[in-house]
Amino acid sequence: MVTTGLFPPEIGGPATYSKFLEQDLPRFGVSVDVLAFRAVRRYPVGVRHILFFFKVISRGRHADVLYAQDTLSVGLPTALANIFLRKKFILRVPGDHVWEQGTRRFGLSLPLENMPLFSWEWHPYLALMRILQQWVVGQAVVVVVPSKYMVRIVKKWRIDPKKVHLIYNGVEEIKETGNKTVLRGLLNFRGKLLISIGRLVPWKGFRELITVMPKLKQRFPNIKLLIIGGGPDLSLLEKKAETLQLSDDIIFAGEVERDVLIRYIRASDVFVLNSRYEGLSHQILEVMAVGVPVVATDVGGNPEIIEHAKNGYLVKPDALPDIEKRVSELLVDVPLRLRITAAAKRTVKHFSNARMVSETASLIKKICVS
Repeated sequence: MVTTGLFPPEIGGPATYSKFLEQDLPRFGVSVDVLAFRAVRRYPVGVRHILFFFKVISRGRHADVLYAQDTLSVGLPTALANIFLRKKFILRVPGDHVWEQGTRRFGLSLPLENMPLFSWEWHPYLALMRILQQWVVGQAVVVVVPSKYMVRIVKKWRIDPKKVHLIYNGVEEIKETGNKTVLRGLLNFRGKLLISIGRLVPWKGFRELITVMPKLKQRFPNIKLLIIGGGPDLSLLEKKAETLQLSDDIIFAGEVERDVLIRYIRASDVFVLNSRYEGLSHQILEVMAVGVPVVATDVGGNPEIIEHAKNGYLVKPDALPDIEKRVSELLVDVPLRLRITAAAKRTVKHFSNARMVSETASLIKKICVS
């Protein structure tokens, strides 16, 4: 049974990843039952996790393996339920929930790789999250991570290194995305279009990305920035756009279904990801598969996908002059854009969905017979 915090029509890496497992693992002889957190999301915090715990108990009785897609939102109730179920428990760690909460809510400014395992100076809530996350990780027979970067992070958590298993994110082949000109006409887009996608949280760098738009508008007066995703920073970002008199030039589309998302990507000229932290961005892989050039930050697992100036561009987080430079180059140089996207499509073949699912199936079977 797969337990996941997000599942289609919700967007995001965990949603897409879990959907791939559900539809493709049966081809390898592994049947899948997906339990998504949205079944309890409408309830208050705490209550929803208790209800999810009971759902895992109820539906997990007939499973051989419980595969949780994060450490706390579904990982904690799944691990607790497994005290009674006594199944094989696999945990996927796409990132560090404690670092994310510390950055968003408690003013933590350290990069993830410099964050200590524990500090008595932390807010009590953050300290509790670390203790719970460590316990959940310790309950897993295998910890799956999506990048070499996350291998290094998780190995600092004082767990058996032999537990840590690398399986890169996969992306399906995207053959038909529609004609770009037609899509732009339907969407009423004119001029140059940038796109950025992700949860609206501080480490995604949307505020700083908005800040670079006035410079880009000087060179490209009709340029627009399309931001897709929801999150707690929406009102702050809207206010930032208004302060810079960019309310008509920055579009907050919210969360959209995947088919719509793919068409938005196809209609765009350049994808920009100004994140300070990524385990391994499934969104970068998806954009590459569609055929849109990528400018992303040189953090986390991004360098494991992007080879600078060959299949995309890497910049330092919040390096606004570099973002402006690379975006401008891609917007004006058509041969460069074609060369970058062609190389990116070749890269994506090494991160295929078939490979990810095959490696996951082999891991599950190995665990079941051990």
